[in-house]
Amino acid sequence: MLKIAYHPIYKHPLPEGHRFPMEKYELLPRQLLHEGTCVDANFFQPEIPDEKHILAVHDAKYFTQLKNLKLDRRAERKTGFPLSVELVKRELIIADGTMKGCHFAIENGVAFNIAGGTHHAYSNHGEAFCLLNDQAIAARYLQHKKLAEKILVVDLDVHQGNGTAKIFENDPSVFTFSMHGKNNYPFKKEQSDLDIELPDGTGDEDYLKILKETLPDLIKNQDPDFIFYLSGVDILKSDKLGKLSCTVAGCKERDRFVLQTCHDLKIPVQCSMGGGYSPEIKTIIEAHANTYKLAQEIYF
Repeated sequence: MLKIAYHPIYKHPLPEGHRFPMEKYELLPRQLLHEGTCVDANFFQPEIPDEKHILAVHDAKYFTQLKNLKLDRRAERKTGFPLSVELVKRELIIADGTMKGCHFAIENGVAFNIAGGTHHAYSNHGEAFCLLNDQAIAARYLQHKKLAEKILVVDLDVHQGNGTAKIFENDPSVFTFSMHGKNNYPFKKEQSDLDIELPDGTGDEDYLKILKETLPDLIKNQDPDFIFYLSGVDILKSDKLGKLSCTVAGCKERDRFVLQTCHDLKIPVQCSMGGGYSPEIKTIIEAHANTYKLAQEIYF
């Protein structure tokens, strides 16, 4: 059975007019239930994890400041969110959802987190709506538990996974692959193990051609035990923060190819949602929901 991490805390209250579409975290599970893709039993509720797993990735000073709401104003502003006890709790629960999802992925082939994909979080600071790096934390968790040795991060959000790249820059046991918009945030890129920078306006045909030429060879060469997939839907032409020109159908084909490849090669994959900033919330929900439908078709 497909297992999906979800907690009501994922939908965090924000000031009116805030550009982050927090409501998607409530609407997406509702949509999956409404359309029959999922039933209640598909969802599990993550909890506050043991802090040792957070500290395996994040700097102790930063994490202490975060927990105690002691970030300076500049550091808080960089995260894009007003800091609060509830926000920190949310970030911890998201990380636990991704860690627990790894066990379900090993058992069933695939698992999801309704939130997560917080790839702009560095070890020592947060930025761009990311405070703790859920997939980096889960990668270290897998290695600590001796459930995986070689890990591949497939980051197909429109923005480079700069925090993830930096965290693992000197670690050959975690290979970071980011395919993203060249002229988009972050404007000062880090160096992933493999970066593919796409020009503004890249559409379905070119996007999918590059992905299909790259991913199978990359997996063959790296031979990972486990894959983390960041399935951001901000590659859509409608996205306010994107600059690419993919359609919902193209985004769906991207997800089909990644999931089918992982399935065929029998490599467990944990999927976190990543970004999506289309003006119409229904577009974001449709594109995300497609990823779950495909997982059900391919794996179950």
